Amino acid sequence: MSFYAPSPGGFDRVGEVYPRHRAYVDQFAIGGGIWIIGTFGDRPTEGAICVFRSRGAGERFMSGDPFVVDGVVTASAVRGRDPHVCDAT
Repeated sequence: MSFYAPSPGGFDRVGEVYPRHRAYVDQFAIGGGIWIIGTFGDRPTEGAICVFRSRGAGERFMSGDPFVVDGVVTASAVRGRDPHVCDAT
């Protein structure tokens, strides 16, 4: 997984870069590499999260994401996760 944080001044360009970012997300999702992607409550200040099917998929995605490449956001390093399953019984 990786977290997006708005770059100083970068969010001003979101409208310009978003169509390429969206096309990139859609294309990447066809291959099944993205599990969840979305923004938090206040996008310009709280950013977003992207959860990938694998660390490798995350690294490939982040290296070419137009939001990252064009400086709209900064992204955390891709982090591994250890899913916890809750048993409600």
